[in-house]
Amino acid sequence: MLFVHAHPDDESIGTGATIAKYAAEGAYVTLVTCTLGELGEIIPPRLAALAADRDDQLGGYRIGELDAACRALGVCDHRFLGGPGRWRDSGMIGTPGNDDARAFSQADVDEAARDLAAVIREVRPQVMVTYDDDGFYGHPDHIQAHRVSFRAYQLAADPAVILDSGGCDPAPPWQVSKFYASTTPQSQLDQEIEMLRAVAPGGSGAPGGSGAPGGSGAQRLPSGFRLPASAADLVYGVPDEQVTTEIDASCYLDAKLAAMRAHATQISVEGTFFALSNQIAQLASGVEYYALLAGEPGPEGPYGREDDLFAGIAADPEPQRIPNGAAAGHAG
Repeated sequence: MLFVHAHPDDESIGTGATIAKYAAEGAYVTLVTCTLGELGEIIPPRLAALAADRDDQLGGYRIGELDAACRALGVCDHRFLGGPGRWRDSGMIGTPGNDDARAFSQADVDEAARDLAAVIREVRPQVMVTYDDDGFYGHPDHIQAHRVSFRAYQLAADPAVILDSGGCDPAPPWQVSKFYASTTPQSQLDQEIEMLRAVAPGGSGAPGGSGAPGGSGAQRLPSGFRLPASAADLVYGVPDEQVTTEIDASCYLDAKLAAMRAHATQISVEGTFFALSNQIAQLASGVEYYALLAGEPGPEGPYGREDDLFAGIAADPEPQRIPNGAAAGHAG
């Protein structure tokens, strides 16, 4: 399987439990990150000098954070698209970073997609996951990652397209069976808001040993975290009918939380609560949601959605090519 994300930490927040689940079950997981996240807002004051308007060293620091997150999730094959630093973080929409000639949002889609298509042909994923065309919440790099990923999905399967193989024999075309976007149904966000209100000062408290549903003991909102005004503060909900796939990876929530904690410049984690630099509280979940954008849907699970990203896919009849130096795993 292939996951494509714009910045270090995106893999943990949106898809971390899914990645950990499939890696633990033997799928060969490749993670491609498109930038170093150089313009991220830094949470710990002691690391403030890494910021782009000071020493501009945040990107290099986040490489180490991503390495630790990958270890927590069981990912042994991680790449930066085009190599580390090939494209720069564009920053949030409407900020000066959008206009930087090095910004990923300014990249030629076909050029970046050819680099990604070469990875697809090398590792031959059956499943590919990225953002939707709104970039999860409108971030320019997320939107670009969607565009690049879908174009790479097309190029990798086209026998007329010859890709740079770095001097090796070129890999043959490869058709990815299913192309997904990670997302969250609006009903789930509405439920999260109610849970957060329950644990806010004056609320009734919520179950879940460290803030997670289904545990024991009342929990309270961690000190310094702010209650969202509405589900709109969580920004990435879609109508429920757009969600095709629900992956219950609750057994891997601890791995997801460990990966999120590894991204300490970007995420504060307290139990199963987390917040970005705005300190708006969110709840980490081991259940993650996807929308199938291309490929044939598999059978529905018990909740009326697919419960496996590989649902309906026949086993790969050919041995998977495992990149040199990478740990071997089951074809994914």
